[in-house]
Amino acid sequence: MERELALEIVRVTEMAALASSHWLGRGNKNEADGAATEAMRAMFDTINMRGTVVIGEGELDEAPMLYIGEKLGHADATGPEVDVAVDPLEGTTIVAKGHNNAMSVIAIGDRGTLLHAPDMYMMKMAVGKRAAGKIKLHDPVDQMIEIVAEANNKRIQDVTVIIQERERHQAIIDAIREKGARVKLFGDGDVGAAIAACLPHTGIDLFLGIGGAPEGVISAAAIKCLGGDMQAQLKPQNDSERERCIRMGLANPEQLLQLEDLVRGDDAIFAATGVSDGELLQGVRFLGDDMVETHSIVMRAKTKTIRFVRALHNTEHKPHLPLR
Repeated sequence: MERELALEIVRVTEMAALASSHWLGRGNKNEADGAATEAMRAMFDTINMRGTVVIGEGELDEAPMLYIGEKLGHADATGPEVDVAVDPLEGTTIVAKGHNNAMSVIAIGDRGTLLHAPDMYMMKMAVGKRAAGKIKLHDPVDQMIEIVAEANNKRIQDVTVIIQERERHQAIIDAIREKGARVKLFGDGDVGAAIAACLPHTGIDLFLGIGGAPEGVISAAAIKCLGGDMQAQLKPQNDSERERCIRMGLANPEQLLQLEDLVRGDDAIFAATGVSDGELLQGVRFLGDDMVETHSIVMRAKTKTIRFVRALHNTEHKPHLPLR
């Protein structure tokens, strides 16, 4: 992939975040998602790449979609062929309620490198660079905490595990607390939570839990860029979901997936722009006089370069921004 793509795709997440931010706290998640999707499509059409969506928006939400198989990029593009994994608005309910941790996210890789994850549940574990390769998804939770504490040169009581606040995670939460480590609960938006476990400044040491499989692959692209580690396992709920996994290339739908299974090769690019404030990024700020501020992160696995981008936008000069 060409390195210029990194800054091109952050322009895409910026526009999607700007478009959806107009719906923050307005109680309508589908309008927010639709605005983000419309802006993202329009910006993709300006990029010199030949992209194919391999992970689109969640079908289970019946939301407006960048659908699997959709072609993205300038109509006359001569640029690289790439897989594209997108979530124009990661956290539609978050935006509707005006809560934290909503983002617009994109991951891209060379053609054929991103796992075609079906829209179903996935068990996931993520850690940063120091603990990479030292724990496994199915290790006991207390053992994970001990290993991560040693790797990060922390006491057990200073280790923080981030996990989604769901009834299905209660046994894990109880085990973390019994061990004496700290629990940080979040509501929705597990891409940002998984990435936060790989960035030292967040204070988060371990991400655990069951969430969406598409979000797992998007997270994996970012974690590869950060030098962290991720393992996962799909959790099909019925025969139909198992058959779908097989059709998408997984002979054993419940096999342990390593980071290399999720994102193959030595390169990937990830970009995200905050819609509302979160662990990873600040949200969109309306400054008055048609000026709006965004905060983004963009990174590349091949070079391990991580850029935090603060941008000021004049909305009068944004033709791809669907103002509502």
